[in-house]
Amino acid sequence: MTATRIETLKNRPDFLACARAGRAGAPAFLLQARNRRDDDAVTRVGFTCSKKVGNAVARNRAKRRLRALARDILPDHAQPGWDYVLIGRAGATATRDYMDLKADLIRVLSKVHAPK
Repeated sequence: MTATRIETLKNRPDFLACARAGRAGAPAFLLQARNRRDDDAVTRVGFTCSKKVGNAVARNRAKRRLRALARDILPDHAQPGWDYVLIGRAGATATRDYMDLKADLIRVLSKVHAPK
C-alpha cells in the first residue's frame, strides 16, 4: 500500500461519529473506525483515554504510546477517507510490549477493513 497523509481528529462530533461506526478490540486498546465516504483522501486519527486508565500522568503516557503507534503503522496500513479513534485500556496500554501493540493494530485494522 502507499503511504497516506494522516491528520488528527480534534472535534467532538468526529469522535462521536466514530463511536457509532465499526470497532475492533485488542488487548491494550479499542479501535473505532469509520468510512467517511467523501472525496477527501486524508486519513484522520484521534486518541482518548478515560479516567479508568489512571491519573493524568498515566493517561498521557498511554496516549503518547498510542500516538507513536499510529505514526508507525497507519501511513502504510490505513485506508484513505477513514477516521480512526484509538482508545486506551486501563493497565494495558502503558505496559504492553510495543511490538505486540504494533501487531495488534495491524490485526484490528485488517479486521475493520475486511469485507462484511
